[in-house]
Amino acid sequence: MNTWIGSALAVLAFIAGGLLWGWKGVILALSVVVFWLLLQFGRLMRIMRVASEAPVGQIDSAVMLAAKLEVGMKLIALLPLSRSLGRKLSDSPETYGWIDAGGVQLEIVMNKGQVVSWTLNRPDEPGDTVAQSTLPASQLGS
Repeated sequence: MNTWIGSALAVLAFIAGGLLWGWKGVILALSVVVFWLLLQFGRLMRIMRVASEAPVGQIDSAVMLAAKLEVGMKLIALLPLSRSLGRKLSDSPETYGWIDAGGVQLEIVMNKGQVVSWTLNRPDEPGDTVAQSTLPASQLGS
């Protein structure tokens, strides 16, 4: 939820509670706001606990995560999808990276906690000359 909308709803709850039920309504509104904040804090802690249990920068499938990304997605929505904290690749622009078991790397550029863009880097194919071994020819035959 947008911060402005949440703040406006909280103020509206205080005003409505005060006008309708006096100080008891204000206490009720305060209880509801505190309960809502505790629910959000619990959700954040659950997401961070799951992300902290996985190796940093490791995901199951970089391609599947890339398919679920959207521009403007917040970090709090990205972490449950990746189930891992990203490895910081760059400070300017703020770039994080995840890699899967197949070597496919996903680089996500973020600005103020929101996804701006992402790049999916696939490893070279095994048949390419770049990916071949660099051992001397005498050791390749044995």
